Amino acid sequence: MKAILCKSWGLPDTLVLEELPDVVPAPGQVAIDIHAAAVNFPDVLIIQGKYQVKPELPFSPGAEFAGTVRSVGEGVTHLKAGDKVFAFASHGAFAQQIVVPSHLVMPMPSGLDFDTAASVTLTYGTSHHAVVDRAQLKAGETMLVLGAAGGVGLAAIEIGKAIGAKVIAAASSDEKLAVCKQHGADATINYTTQDLREAIKAATDGKGPDVIYDPVGGPYAEPAFLSIAWRGRYLVIGFAAGDIPKLPLNLPLLKGASLVGVYWGEFTKREPKANEAAMQELMKWIKEGKIKPHISARYPLADTARALNDMAARKVTGKVLIQTQK
Repeated sequence: MKAILCKSWGLPDTLVLEELPDVVPAPGQVAIDIHAAAVNFPDVLIIQGKYQVKPELPFSPGAEFAGTVRSVGEGVTHLKAGDKVFAFASHGAFAQQIVVPSHLVMPMPSGLDFDTAASVTLTYGTSHHAVVDRAQLKAGETMLVLGAAGGVGLAAIEIGKAIGAKVIAAASSDEKLAVCKQHGADATINYTTQDLREAIKAATDGKGPDVIYDPVGGPYAEPAFLSIAWRGRYLVIGFAAGDIPKLPLNLPLLKGASLVGVYWGEFTKREPKANEAAMQELMKWIKEGKIKPHISARYPLADTARALNDMAARKVTGKVLIQTQK
């Protein structure tokens, strides 16, 4: 089987495509033929040794995927060869095959295709945990989403609308904001051409958003927090802008507001039953048509570096996929 390998810490162009032996599951494991793997911003960080998880070299990046069960190890009874499944692992998905612990693998609901299934776990799992669990967003409240055209941003918009909230999308171009509108955003802010604080004030009639969803960090965090509503919840998702902001702690004091950390990966380990319930709700919303991943590009396995470079340069909207069998 073919796999993309990270042999030394570095940028995407240092990755190599190599032929490796077929995988064989150990007891409690499942071997999967991968059909589609999603590209996420942590994939850009993990190959540079800059992510919370730091695998031993060499390794294949890629965490989110869907495919067909190849074989199962001893003790695995809920899955069998030929089953269509999706899963999230810390790494290893930019390859034609993977072996993972069976508890990470979920059967694909009928009617779900591989591309959609590969696009759900990380982005929608993160946004569901953030918006529903950590922020406790309610119908009738207002949520501002920064970096709204990215994978987690679009997921947050759709989840906010499924709950019944008003959603304001902020992104860096009118083209990206048009995609946000297609996914349900009630109002939009272009933070490269508009004053962020003034635009938030106008979009919320001066009240400010009840929840701010921030996967970007950098220069947008402080003006956004300054605009938050009384008792607002500021969700710290990540730092796609590169810089980790340093907020003055008098700001949450003055607004009676909360800074809320969101670490979905750790949540799945510590609270697996809660994560499973979240996934079930997401599958229900997919069937009801309330959420639908926006897949903007597909790359063959050999072009994985290009996909990661586009992700790093913030050139993508929604999800991009690696079609591992091509």
